[in-house]
Amino acid sequence: MIIGIVGAGNMARGIGTRVLAGGHSVRLHDRTQDKAEELAAVLGDAGGGADVQAIDAEGLAGGAEVVVLALPYPAGREVAGSFGAALSGKVVVDICNPVDFSTFDSLVVPPGTSAAEEIAAAVPDARVVKAFNTTFAGPLLSGEVAGRPLDVFIAGDDEAAKGTVATVVTSGGMRPLDVGPLRRARELEAFQFLHMASQERLGLNWSSAIAILP
Repeated sequence: MIIGIVGAGNMARGIGTRVLAGGHSVRLHDRTQDKAEELAAVLGDAGGGADVQAIDAEGLAGGAEVVVLALPYPAGREVAGSFGAALSGKVVVDICNPVDFSTFDSLVVPPGTSAAEEIAAAVPDARVVKAFNTTFAGPLLSGEVAGRPLDVFIAGDDEAAKGTVATVVTSGGMRPLDVGPLRRARELEAFQFLHMASQERLGLNWSSAIAILP
């Protein structure tokens, strides 16, 4: 499967690592082409010559079966809207958490909605799935915390789209957990905000993970 990743930051690196570990191909796009090329080189070297390329926006929209918006809020919504019809029918994965990073004191989406739902409204013909927002970049590099595979919570209104994302998650050595419709992204974003806000207080150093234990 060809997985497109928009963004070239730490989360893009972590998700790209897991995608390549699952035997998929990666297409990277960033508004700064040099950053995309640098990350492509890093991922390619780490993956032993895996199929990873930096491409422009046109190539991403045309070739990727799944497009991951590895971007902060509201950049993901804005970029998705800029792609417009090019995302029609594609599985679009929103990973962001709409936190007010200037105060780190609240979420910035209105009550009763989520960043994922805003993206779905911006690209109504895409199949939007919320995933990876509860995983930190560091643990994604190994796919585990304390010897336990990462749990990746998945929310979406399209069952087939969630199944596609679950396949990517499983092949990358993680455990997909389908938590229901896209509106469940509201709870996922709020839960991760608590997780993020607890890092310093609990001395976790962004190396922790949220998991469901049987």
